[in-house]
Amino acid sequence: MALLPSLHAAEAELGRRSPPERRVLVDRVTGRTLVALTSAPSNDMKIYQTHPQWAADGRHVIFRSSDRNPSRTPQAYAVDEITGDIVQITDGPDVNTYSLNVSRRDLRLYFLRGKAPEPERLVVLDMAALLADSAAGAVKERAAYERVIATLPPEHKGAGGFDIDADGTKAYFGVRFADAPPREPGKPIPQVPSGIAAVDLESGDYRVVLRTPFLMGHVQVNPWVPGEIIYCNETGGDAPQRIWAVRGDGSDNRPVFREAEHDWVTHEVVVDKDTLIFNLMGHTPELRKRPTGIMAINLRTEEVTPLGQTSRGNGFWHSHGTADGRWAVGDNFDGEIHLLNRRTGEIRLVSTGHVMKPDHTHPNFSPDGTRILVQSGMLSDGKSLDLMLIPVPETATE
Repeated sequence: MALLPSLHAAEAELGRRSPPERRVLVDRVTGRTLVALTSAPSNDMKIYQTHPQWAADGRHVIFRSSDRNPSRTPQAYAVDEITGDIVQITDGPDVNTYSLNVSRRDLRLYFLRGKAPEPERLVVLDMAALLADSAAGAVKERAAYERVIATLPPEHKGAGGFDIDADGTKAYFGVRFADAPPREPGKPIPQVPSGIAAVDLESGDYRVVLRTPFLMGHVQVNPWVPGEIIYCNETGGDAPQRIWAVRGDGSDNRPVFREAEHDWVTHEVVVDKDTLIFNLMGHTPELRKRPTGIMAINLRTEEVTPLGQTSRGNGFWHSHGTADGRWAVGDNFDGEIHLLNRRTGEIRLVSTGHVMKPDHTHPNFSPDGTRILVQSGMLSDGKSLDLMLIPVPETATE
């Protein structure tokens, strides 16, 4: 019988380097070049599209993998977009990779450690020091790179992940205040009282910001406006009112895009200081009797601007946008990636065949708007995911 890896063996994985797996591919339909950053037989997943993917140096893409290391534990990794080198940046059996937060200000990573029944701990990782030591072959003990910011209360139950405030002073967590019964097949996720909690990143103080009667989901901050939080009513399907916003002190809690009876809203993401992009779903004939597609809403005026819809693959599903207001990106149910020019209204198919298994592509733009990052089941035919970059066509019309 195989023995479980010892804690010492797991710790030895910190800073472990893997050779480049970079592969250059050509899309069979569009003829465009794709770059696979990972291609090993491991399940490599990007961070959710509401959060940063690139480290503050602009060259390391941070991702998570469930089975890439010798101990077969979920861990976080950094792949150098220039050299292709891959470095394991967390270790141990208690890393929670479901909500990784890459600092927008410096080379740090915020994440949670903790395995039930022990309480979770909010940890900050000095990626700059770890990556430098890994390159030099001089990795130290974990304590040289990690600092525990706070031990979360025993009653803390995560719901919707967490994000770091625009000014870098607080972490905002989605929480549940009750245990949820199991979800029945084909039914919405059971709703339980939930809310948002805040942790001061200097003192570690924990406080409840907001309470809601419904299940909390997809907590994200406005990266340009300190103290502005976007969250959703998570149902696993169509919520009566999906998107909400609140201030970090609990004030000004309000719906965003007030839904009509037959609207199906999903996958909201803040793309600039005043704009949130979301999908008004059109994946059924009944929904297509009304306007659908990717929408932009002004968070100050509530003005809504339709950005476009595709008839391919039952319409758009996930979306993202550049901060300069030029581009939006959308995937569809068939794993096709479309580039939308917000200035001209042009919609261009740029990549195909990304096999939305075992998860969806969740596209993001790079910080400079020149590349689109997706997680793709293309290379494994849906058995596992790889990270792929799709260059934004330089010849796209203005």
